[in-house]
Amino acid sequence: MRLCSALLVCLAAALSSAFVISPPHMWTKLILTHHWPTTFCSMEHCHANISSWTLHGLWPDKGIACDPSWHFNSSEIEDLLPDMKKSWPDLLKPTSSEFWKYEWHKHGTCAAKAESLNSQHKYFGKALELYHKLDLDSILKKFDIVPSDKYYAFSQIEGVIENFYGVKPKIQCVHPSKNAFQILGQIEICFHSDFTLLDCEKEITMETFSKGGWDGPVGVDKVGGFSVCDHDMPVYYPPLKSNTYM
Repeated sequence: MRLCSALLVCLAAALSSAFVISPPHMWTKLILTHHWPTTFCSMEHCHANISSWTLHGLWPDKGIACDPSWHFNSSEIEDLLPDMKKSWPDLLKPTSSEFWKYEWHKHGTCAAKAESLNSQHKYFGKALELYHKLDLDSILKKFDIVPSDKYYAFSQIEGVIENFYGVKPKIQCVHPSKNAFQILGQIEICFHSDFTLLDCEKEITMETFSKGGWDGPVGVDKVGGFSVCDHDMPVYYPPLKSNTYM
């Protein structure tokens, strides 16, 4: 009888351990976020003369400012800085490193829970590597999705990305008041923790993500002026010359 009781206790312990929720800040998905400078600057009143999609960030799907004591140090990424300035520019303060500091504190210190991203050089270097491998700007151009004064169907833009990469992106727009169109602003493409591509809409844990607080948490549609594009509304992909449509 005692033996049976002991076995039941062991079995119960084994079963309970199988359903333990992951420790805080242990993420399972990475979100590589691109933004279109013309749209961003129309909202923030900056004047970025950039005609390509630039990096907004590399965001793990869980956690925010996981290690406030781990300060950003640009000397650790000195060899990356030329590429950072071009591919991951601070659109508001082009000569500043404040944007990178912000992204490191908010997202990088959480991404660093993985050994593959556990330094500032690994984190920023991997984000740049994924950005260049995807080459989103060139892919859109290759399939004739280019900034112009005409409108696109949402399905055109999503279809090009989904068909080429084999995964569904998350595409965000700005919705100006009193306009019958939306403005293309941000495109997220997602990865597993091993950096293989993943549908952005696919839930791979049973955890609930809290709303608010970081740039683009999974499950939160409206982020910093951007919200998930309306599938039935025309999409405006603004060229550089257009900066007064908001």
